[in-house]
Amino acid sequence: MSRNPNPQPQAAAPSAWRRFFDGDLWHSYRSSPMAILASVIALACVVCAVFAEFVAPHNPFDLSTLELMDSRLPPAWIEGGSGKYLLGTDDQGRDILSALMYGARISLLVGLASVLLSMLIGVGLGLLAGFAGGRVDGFIMRVCDVMLSFPSILVALLIDGVGRALFPHAHETLAFLVLIFAIALTGWVQYARTVRGSTMVERNKEYVQAARVIGVGPLRIMFKHVLPNVLGPVLVLATIQVASAIITEATLSFLGVGVPPTSPSLGTLIRVGNDFLFSGEWWITIWPGAMLVLIALSVNLLGDWLRDALNPRLR
Repeated sequence: MSRNPNPQPQAAAPSAWRRFFDGDLWHSYRSSPMAILASVIALACVVCAVFAEFVAPHNPFDLSTLELMDSRLPPAWIEGGSGKYLLGTDDQGRDILSALMYGARISLLVGLASVLLSMLIGVGLGLLAGFAGGRVDGFIMRVCDVMLSFPSILVALLIDGVGRALFPHAHETLAFLVLIFAIALTGWVQYARTVRGSTMVERNKEYVQAARVIGVGPLRIMFKHVLPNVLGPVLVLATIQVASAIITEATLSFLGVGVPPTSPSLGTLIRVGNDFLFSGEWWITIWPGAMLVLIALSVNLLGDWLRDALNPRLR
């Protein structure tokens, strides 16, 4: 039996990036102008926040560079404004454009960290409740019902207030951790309920039954087999929850129990500008509010697109 002297080389398997760009998700993104616009706005906000030291024209929190003579200057295109401060200054002479970039960094950091923490707690408890069932499921769901019976902002306000009362002279790092925990404690319920419902569907499928037959442990089944199949709704929920967490942080900071005053976020800037709103210095509070709306709106639009893109019924 003769062999082929010139065997044809086998085609290399496509890379993960190639499979992504050839997949339905990328095609859905390219065909959605709203998703592209939202992602560009969100990316611009994130880049300006992360690289604020290099992008911002001034360091608004460096006391040695502040000039009180430049306080309450209007935006540059209004009479009395200065080209040095494009969006004007606040009551301490801080450049508002630079303050927006530094403040957005803190808001994004707290929002992302609280969403990650609430996702870890909610996904773990949801997997346990849906896979174990019985009393474990009943107990976790009753805890979820109790958490849902209280307004989320009230729970976050209570936790953050108690933390500040217990640690009145705490370091800024501890104050940030208390704030992140307070927001995460109100957000894990949605993940737990979503993952529980998906897990109850997945645990009765053939691949789970086959894994049980060959002796795979429950924890391995939960995290290696069931978890990857329930992450789709979790990613959509996490995207939308980022905007909600940022707004919650801004609300707490506006009420005076959010981030430390030495590291003001967008909520703190809005609260400071609110004192001058009726005296005519509208730019001090309008620009931080517009920045907050822009971030929340772009993230929400991305979440809506991701929900539709991952829904096979809409393809």
